[in-house]
Amino acid sequence: MTMMKAVNTLRIKKGRTEEVITRFKTAKSVHTFDGFILMEVLKKENTEEHDELQICTTWQDHSYFNAWRESRASEKAHAAKEIDKQESGDNPILGSELSTFEVFIQHHPAR
Repeated sequence: MTMMKAVNTLRIKKGRTEEVITRFKTAKSVHTFDGFILMEVLKKENTEEHDELQICTTWQDHSYFNAWRESRASEKAHAAKEIDKQESGDNPILGSELSTFEVFIQHHPAR
Protein backbone atom coordinates (compact mmCIF):
# COMPACT_ATOMS: atom_id res chain seq x y z
CA MET A 1 0.00 0.00 0.00
CA THR A 2 1.21 3.48 -0.88
CA MET A 3 0.86 6.48 1.39
CA MET A 4 -1.16 9.30 -0.19
CA LYS A 5 -1.73 13.02 0.24
CA ALA A 6 -4.97 14.89 -0.46
CA VAL A 7 -4.68 18.60 -1.19
CA ASN A 8 -7.78 20.81 -1.13
CA THR A 9 -6.86 24.16 -2.70
CA LEU A 10 -9.15 26.97 -1.54
CA ARG A 11 -9.34 30.27 -3.41
CA ILE A 12 -10.27 33.00 -0.91
CA LYS A 13 -11.31 36.62 -1.22
CA LYS A 14 -8.29 38.86 -0.77
CA GLY A 15 -7.67 39.73 2.90
CA ARG A 16 -10.09 37.12 4.32
CA THR A 17 -7.71 34.19 4.78
CA GLU A 18 -7.61 34.40 8.59
CA GLU A 19 -11.38 33.75 8.74
CA VAL A 20 -10.85 30.44 6.96
CA ILE A 21 -7.62 29.48 8.76
CA THR A 22 -9.48 29.79 12.07
CA ARG A 23 -11.72 26.88 11.01
CA PHE A 24 -8.69 24.58 10.97
CA LYS A 25 -6.95 25.63 14.21
CA THR A 26 -8.84 23.10 16.35
CA ALA A 27 -8.50 19.38 15.62
CA LYS A 28 -11.69 17.81 14.32
CA SER A 29 -12.95 14.31 13.54
CA VAL A 30 -10.50 13.75 10.69
CA HIS A 31 -7.64 13.76 13.21
CA THR A 32 -9.07 10.66 14.92
CA PHE A 33 -9.87 8.70 11.77
CA ASP A 34 -8.08 5.39 11.05
CA GLY A 35 -5.22 5.84 8.61
CA PHE A 36 -4.90 9.61 9.15
CA ILE A 37 -1.25 10.67 9.51
CA LEU A 38 -0.92 14.46 9.20
CA MET A 39 -2.71 17.70 8.34
CA GLU A 40 -1.03 20.86 7.12
CA VAL A 41 -2.62 24.20 6.24
CA LEU A 42 -0.46 26.13 3.79
CA LYS A 43 -0.95 29.79 2.84
CA LYS A 44 0.34 30.72 -0.60
CA GLU A 45 2.55 33.79 -0.59
CA ASN A 46 2.52 36.74 -3.00
CA THR A 47 -0.89 36.25 -4.62
CA GLU A 48 -2.50 39.09 -6.55
CA GLU A 49 -6.13 38.38 -7.47
CA HIS A 50 -7.15 36.23 -4.50
CA ASP A 51 -5.59 34.49 -1.51
CA GLU A 52 -5.02 30.75 -1.51
CA LEU A 53 -4.84 28.04 1.13
CA GLN A 54 -3.94 24.41 0.65
CA ILE A 55 -5.39 21.99 3.18
CA CYS A 56 -3.12 18.93 2.96
CA THR A 57 -3.88 15.63 4.65
CA THR A 58 -1.61 12.59 4.54
CA TRP A 59 -3.08 9.09 4.80
CA GLN A 60 -1.68 5.56 5.09
CA ASP A 61 -3.28 4.82 1.71
CA HIS A 62 -6.22 5.73 -0.54
CA SER A 63 -8.61 3.32 1.18
CA TYR A 64 -8.44 5.26 4.47
CA PHE A 65 -8.96 8.58 2.72
CA ASN A 66 -11.91 7.21 0.75
CA ALA A 67 -13.44 5.75 3.93
CA TRP A 68 -13.13 9.13 5.65
CA ARG A 69 -14.76 10.92 2.72
CA GLU A 70 -17.67 8.50 2.83
CA SER A 71 -18.04 8.61 6.58
CA ARG A 72 -20.84 10.31 8.44
CA ALA A 73 -18.26 12.57 10.11
CA SER A 74 -17.24 13.92 6.71
CA GLU A 75 -20.85 14.36 5.62
CA LYS A 76 -21.70 16.29 8.80
CA ALA A 77 -18.65 18.55 8.49
CA HIS A 78 -19.40 19.40 4.87
CA ALA A 79 -23.14 19.83 5.53
CA ALA A 80 -22.34 22.37 8.25
CA LYS A 81 -20.12 24.30 5.83
CA GLU A 82 -22.91 24.35 3.24
CA ILE A 83 -25.35 25.74 5.82
CA ASP A 84 -22.80 28.43 6.73
CA LYS A 85 -22.47 29.34 3.03
CA GLN A 86 -26.22 29.60 2.58
CA GLU A 87 -26.78 31.64 5.75
CA SER A 88 -23.88 33.97 5.10
CA GLY A 89 -24.21 35.78 1.81
CA ASP A 90 -20.61 36.89 2.22
CA ASN A 91 -18.67 33.61 2.07
CA PRO A 92 -14.90 34.27 1.90
CA ILE A 93 -14.27 31.10 -0.15
CA LEU A 94 -14.44 31.66 -3.91
CA GLY A 95 -13.92 28.02 -4.88
CA SER A 96 -11.95 24.86 -4.24
CA GLU A 97 -10.22 22.00 -6.03
CA LEU A 98 -9.29 18.60 -4.58
CA SER A 99 -6.18 16.81 -5.84
CA THR A 100 -4.72 13.52 -4.63
CA PHE A 101 -1.14 12.30 -4.87
CA GLU A 102 0.68 9.06 -4.19
CA VAL A 103 3.68 9.64 -1.92
CA PHE A 104 6.67 8.00 -3.61
CA ILE A 105 9.62 9.53 -1.75
CA GLN A 106 10.00 11.20 1.63
CA HIS A 107 13.24 12.33 3.21
CA HIS A 108 13.45 12.82 6.96
CA PRO A 109 16.22 14.55 8.91
CA ALA A 110 19.40 12.51 9.27
CA ARG A 111 20.11 11.27 12.76
